[in-house]
Amino acid sequence: MSDERLDDLRALLGGHAACVSATRLDRALYSSDASLYRVVPRAVARPRATDELLAVLDAARRVSLPVTPRGAGTSCAGNAVGPGLVVDVSRLRTVHGIDPDARTATVDPGVVQESLQRAAAGYGLRFGPDPSTSTRCTVGGMVGNNACGPRALGYGTTAANTVDAEVVTGAGEVVTLSRPGAVGERLQALVDAHLGTVRTELGRFSRQVSGYSLEHLLPERGRDVARFFVGTEGTLGVATRLTVRLVADPQHRVTVALGYASMAEAADAMPVVLPSRPTACEGLDRRIVDVVRRRLGERAVPPLPRGDGWVFVEVS
Repeated sequence: MSDERLDDLRALLGGHAACVSATRLDRALYSSDASLYRVVPRAVARPRATDELLAVLDAARRVSLPVTPRGAGTSCAGNAVGPGLVVDVSRLRTVHGIDPDARTATVDPGVVQESLQRAAAGYGLRFGPDPSTSTRCTVGGMVGNNACGPRALGYGTTAANTVDAEVVTGAGEVVTLSRPGAVGERLQALVDAHLGTVRTELGRFSRQVSGYSLEHLLPERGRDVARFFVGTEGTLGVATRLTVRLVADPQHRVTVALGYASMAEAADAMPVVLPSRPTACEGLDRRIVDVVRRRLGERAVPPLPRGDGWVFVEVS
């Protein structure tokens, strides 16, 4: 992007221009995420309120500047880097409300997952999906990449726990996805023209989270646009407010470590484990455990069952 276009962006933003930076330091800081990729952006925006986020998106659209939304940058697939304007939503972190009766929470996209958990805990509730980055990942980022976490087995992916979203489209339109007609006739027609493919190729297993989840737009699934939006990585719009589903926080949990001769044998045993309806099930092999021992010492690894592969099963 030319310097003139950056000047145009700032001129359009007026009093909001202070949230935009094109310093070498900021561009370097936002050139990478948790992936192996590095893409240096032309500028970075850190809006401090929803109206400022709307102004940034409008100005970027008017100067034809590509936008990459970013939460905490914890994605491992290069989802939070881009060559245009990286928009960091992490300053938008208000929990607008918890509805204990409906078991929902309405939040800004920059709310950290752990902050949502603390807000819901007072009602005996929690947000089901919880990636290992829960102390820093944002709910908006989780919606962007349809985050799972180890407890997705018990509570589903982020898509399964998203009720509604307020979204700014690439055309600058602000839409609430749960409202009738939000899907649009052309999007409905796209799915209806490929019903066989969508029904047989998409949504075949619970953690099929890559690409556009068109199966949520099938008529028998109620054409759930909010669930379809989850996992689209900001390519179809930027969420400005999200309503997510909460679940009861179990009073009792037990985690069991199961040892196997190999990870292949551990995988073969899963049909025996899954009928117990565990809330979490995660495996790791000896290579990972040995790395921990070498780097942190023997005491860093608790006693484990015999074997070269382990599965940790949580039952609630």
